[in-house]
Amino acid sequence: MTAPGPEPDDVPGLEPGGSVPPGDTPPDAGQTSGLSHPQPMPSRKLPAGWLVLVAILVLVVAAFFVLRAVDWF
Repeated sequence: MTAPGPEPDDVPGLEPGGSVPPGDTPPDAGQTSGLSHPQPMPSRKLPAGWLVLVAILVLVVAAFFVLRAVDWF
């Protein structure tokens, strides 16, 4: 169980209603900036393999229609 935050009357620097006066900084807050681990480069083998596979399929289909047109198939 977490402890409740301080009472608003006990926190220095707060105006009535809980706002912060101009020029004052709010309490420390968590930060999400920073460096992460370097992202690995994706492999280019898989896309190149799919491109070759599609090219072979297109050539086979084209050869089928050419052979069908000259009545060899």
